[in-house]
Amino acid sequence: MRYQRWRLITAAVGATSVVLGCSGSADSPSGAAGGGGTSSGGTPLGGAGAGAGALGGTRSDGGASGAAGSSPVVAGAGGRDAGGSGGSAGGSALGGNAGSAGGGTAGAPSSAGAGLPDPGPEGDGDYMVGPNPPAQTDLTDRGSPKGRSFTFSMPLAESDIFDGKDPTLNASKVNETRSISVYVPAKYEDGDAAPVLVIQDGPGELGSVKNALDNLTHGEDVSRRLPPFVVIAVQNGGSDAIGSERGLEYDTLSDRYARFIHLEVMPAVERNAQIKQAYPNFKLTQDPSGRATLGCSSGGAAAFTQAWFRPDLFARVIAYSTTLVAQQDPKAPEAVAYPLGAWEYHSSKKLIENDSMMREKKLRIFLNVNEKDLGSADPESTHHNWVMANQRTAAALKAKGFHYRFVQGRGAGHCDAGVRNATLADALVWVWRGYLPP
Repeated sequence: MRYQRWRLITAAVGATSVVLGCSGSADSPSGAAGGGGTSSGGTPLGGAGAGAGALGGTRSDGGASGAAGSSPVVAGAGGRDAGGSGGSAGGSALGGNAGSAGGGTAGAPSSAGAGLPDPGPEGDGDYMVGPNPPAQTDLTDRGSPKGRSFTFSMPLAESDIFDGKDPTLNASKVNETRSISVYVPAKYEDGDAAPVLVIQDGPGELGSVKNALDNLTHGEDVSRRLPPFVVIAVQNGGSDAIGSERGLEYDTLSDRYARFIHLEVMPAVERNAQIKQAYPNFKLTQDPSGRATLGCSSGGAAAFTQAWFRPDLFARVIAYSTTLVAQQDPKAPEAVAYPLGAWEYHSSKKLIENDSMMREKKLRIFLNVNEKDLGSADPESTHHNWVMANQRTAAALKAKGFHYRFVQGRGAGHCDAGVRNATLADALVWVWRGYLPP
């Protein structure tokens, strides 16, 4: 029996935040987060209704309003982005020269194509949660049928893209191997091209995502049903910030990390002997609409950058306490074009505002930042204020017409566990709205 078509017409979806590895000086949650409000008659996450929605917070703007109980109709699948147009040095299937550090340039995504199926604006917009929201039961083990878990390692020295020898690296900040954790849900049927969610800083929130999959691929409520996506949790290459392998992978403004996941990690998962023994015809989708990416802090920046630079490879983003600040190594070649790193998404360069590739038709982006996040009191001149960076990015996405969802946690700190536990299941439901398998 094949996948049913996942027409997620409505979704009682809440705001989200995940602990998936932190950057900067805060390694542990600071403060509680979340929010209290309840829905009182309106469509959860959707039209105007009579209440604040199921987010437990106040909807301030964004998204279209409508009659209570109304829901948009999922649009047809439409065309897909044809992919990269060929790189300057050839070498990889995506047109880029992989090189020892992933140097080369992959072909820019085509601006043609209708992009993602459009499920309407339900759940889009700006929200607040907190303080102290209740944890979501969808993230707990409720006895639903379980899938299968696998773990293997990838030596950095065997990578063509991140081999640990980049000239910007401090050798003490590079691991020898990285662990790859894979979860195949019970609903996956061998031979299907599985949709996939990539988690940065793996295993990260793999446990919570597994429970959400177990509960929400089997649930009777179609408005909260998830497609049976495979989860790939990828450990970072080591340490944090400038001079580290993790910083190189996550904070660099280029398509290198997206190519690494597409060209090296996913094929390694598909050919893994244990997975192939359990699922002889196992395969992952090549459709960007079926590929989501998730992370927190610099892992969230990596998720955003994966999709921004390669919308032909990844289309769905969940990013928390997102490091959209100047944390790229100034010695990196990419600093010539983007001297302030991820700050350039919302700097005077206006990368989002000036986008000409119709990314607003190709991506669904969830962002989170918390009231007490890193650098929240720092002036703009530092280029290191997480709150300012995420607020400005969300405003740019809104102005450009993206399907975006921006959630701010009251009283919460960096990668706050309370926000995560209150909202992760809802985030997954929102980001997968409209997914239609080939």
